Amino acid sequence: MCRSIPPSVLAPVEDAARDGIERFGAGCLIRDRGRVLLLRRKQGDCMAGPYELPSGGVEPGESVEEAALRETLEECGLAVTITSYLGSVDYTNRTGQRGRQYAFTATAPSAEPIILSEHDDFVWARPDALPNVSDAVRGLIALAEQR
Repeated sequence: MCRSIPPSVLAPVEDAARDGIERFGAGCLIRDRGRVLLLRRKQGDCMAGPYELPSGGVEPGESVEEAALRETLEECGLAVTITSYLGSVDYTNRTGQRGRQYAFTATAPSAEPIILSEHDDFVWARPDALPNVSDAVRGLIALAEQR
């Protein structure tokens, strides 16, 4: 499920707990010349195969924005600037925990170099020619395109 809510009303942990949310993640949809950056997890890794946005878990004491910036730098080597809040996606992981992933649009001063740490491939894809991505990622990209 994609939600478009402003960052000033991002659900606090107490509200998320009411929704059964146990884990939080954050990531960035990075745009460059009409394309978005997508990363593919290494084979043998949990969730290997499909392409995804640079993203990961929110650390204790970290805001979702800080987590999105940190995870993007860790996963692809780009120091980005968040331009807007995009939305959130709720999911259930393979162990049955419910999570909420917050997504932001972002820009980078340069689209290169991409330095992968947890992935084995990347692509700068046009929204009308996406590689194998989840419905959630496809929905976030479509939402970004409407803006």
